[in-house]
Amino acid sequence: MAAQFKLPNLGENIDSGDVVRVLVRVGDPITKQQPLLELETDKAVIEVPSSVVGTVEEIHVKEGDKAEVGQLILTVGGEQKKQTKKEKPESRTPPPQKARKPQDPKAAKSAKVEKPAAKKGKKPARTPKTSGAEVVDFAPVPSEAPVLTQVPVKKPDQPVPAAPSVRRFARQIGVDIHEIQGSGTRDRISIDDVKDHSRRLHQASERTATGSEPEAVPLPDFTRWGEVERKPISNVRRKTAEHVSHAWRTIPHVTQYDKADITRLEQGRKRHGRKVEAAGGKLTVTAIMVKVVASALKVFPQFNASIDMLNREIIYKQYCHIGVAVDTDRGLLVPVIRDVDRKNIMDLSVELSEIAVRARDAKLTLEEMQGGSFTISNLGGIGGTYFSPIINTPEVAILGVSRGKIEPVDQDGEWKPRLMVPLSLSYDHRLIDGADAARFLRWVAQALEEPFLISLEG
Repeated sequence: MAAQFKLPNLGENIDSGDVVRVLVRVGDPITKQQPLLELETDKAVIEVPSSVVGTVEEIHVKEGDKAEVGQLILTVGGEQKKQTKKEKPESRTPPPQKARKPQDPKAAKSAKVEKPAAKKGKKPARTPKTSGAEVVDFAPVPSEAPVLTQVPVKKPDQPVPAAPSVRRFARQIGVDIHEIQGSGTRDRISIDDVKDHSRRLHQASERTATGSEPEAVPLPDFTRWGEVERKPISNVRRKTAEHVSHAWRTIPHVTQYDKADITRLEQGRKRHGRKVEAAGGKLTVTAIMVKVVASALKVFPQFNASIDMLNREIIYKQYCHIGVAVDTDRGLLVPVIRDVDRKNIMDLSVELSEIAVRARDAKLTLEEMQGGSFTISNLGGIGGTYFSPIINTPEVAILGVSRGKIEPVDQDGEWKPRLMVPLSLSYDHRLIDGADAARFLRWVAQALEEPFLISLEG
């Protein structure tokens, strides 16, 4: 009997992806954890590993197809059959029925009727839930409103398949249990079902309150004025568009600007660059900036936080994970460098070089793009003076870095050429006041000018 490999759970809020490449062919032997296909999700291109062993008999998807979680991807035979035979004796239960007396006809008839009903009510495995305290990057409120009207509302006098503890929990959080669709056998309702229903209600309410569902405006027929070419929006570009749109609508953005004199810093960077290259990295302004910002977050903890308007709380993070925006041919990606405060600049340089290569080669994992607490976007390699970056919600601030330029600076009454780098700090005004933003950015600028400040205060 052939086995079926279906697309497994890909992560929180990810239920589908586009097939970029199928990595096996019919007749290929496969082993567990062997990559079977490359899939472009909303966040990155990932390799999907095998959970079965055997030989590929049939491939049910091709490049360009959209695959959903639970969809059949491969039919596998061969060695998988042997594995099934091995497992069969272990799952067999002893036959006590032989020692029992025959059932009465009514009971036997009842058992025959119930058997197919139980099979029919069986539900697919539920997607694992993550802790509510987990902060996930690029997980905006979906652009489509959650459908809450598909479940037929039961009348209050109708029996609801739920345990007393589940009913009590629903009453405590203000949810009508008659409106909930259960996921268990015969639609039995669990506490997770109640939580999911409550979360969808909150999301719908939040979108209504923030006006985050603007009506789509039809575009004119551009072919009236010339030739056009239409291309589908990639998953990464679509999710980026949704994410920044949600952030711009829901966060009151303010941007603070400043300049830092990095003349001495640049001299030191060139002096020590070869040592870092020997370790496998590249000593860049971005790598140094990551370390400086990590020190600044210790001095100004409100910048390493998130604001929870639903629960009216401020979440101060005790970790320091910094996202670094990377320009790729598939769009903007933000891999996260973890525990920056525990690493030196050489370690950060090596890690940043490696993660930037993986981002451009579409080899980033979803885990590498989650959990950031602050973001840095450096456009200095491209050009420009200042820009106003959009906050990477649920973070509360983002630092933009532009190209450095030699400028005349007055030092003790004498004009001297200094390398000045423009800095742009966008912040969430709900949590951060203008004075704090100015102090934060000035501290970053002074730390770049005088690195001793990192050891002294950071």
